[in-house]
Amino acid sequence: MDAAFGQLLHVTTRAIEVAGVAVIVIGMFFAAFNFLRERSREGAYHELRATLGRAILLGLELLVAADIINTVAIEPTLDSLAVLAGIVLIRTFLSFSLEVEIEGKWPWQQARPTSGHSSENSARTELVDRPH
Repeated sequence: MDAAFGQLLHVTTRAIEVAGVAVIVIGMFFAAFNFLRERSREGAYHELRATLGRAILLGLELLVAADIINTVAIEPTLDSLAVLAGIVLIRTFLSFSLEVEIEGKWPWQQARPTSGHSSENSARTELVDRPH
């Protein structure tokens, strides 16, 4: 591999890693600022956790992207591939955990109805209540 290209890839992965850390830190400050500004509002704590969780998820995505570039393009060894696999597994677990914390459901579950009725019951009620 050309030395200049290798150096460019190395700088790119470092920049993506810095961006990932910056997203997490800025997201943390943004979430804290919003929480302190609206802490008396109902649901402010839930919003704090959701905003922080989203920032962590986005930051993790960037950090994993940097690791993938590093493993595939710069240092394609079995050791680096094993480390990448471990990082991806940990990130996937964290992602699912944060998704449950933010949304209150697993990613593959449908959204819960807000009215307390199932969508099937709501459709039936709509048909029955509609004037003929």
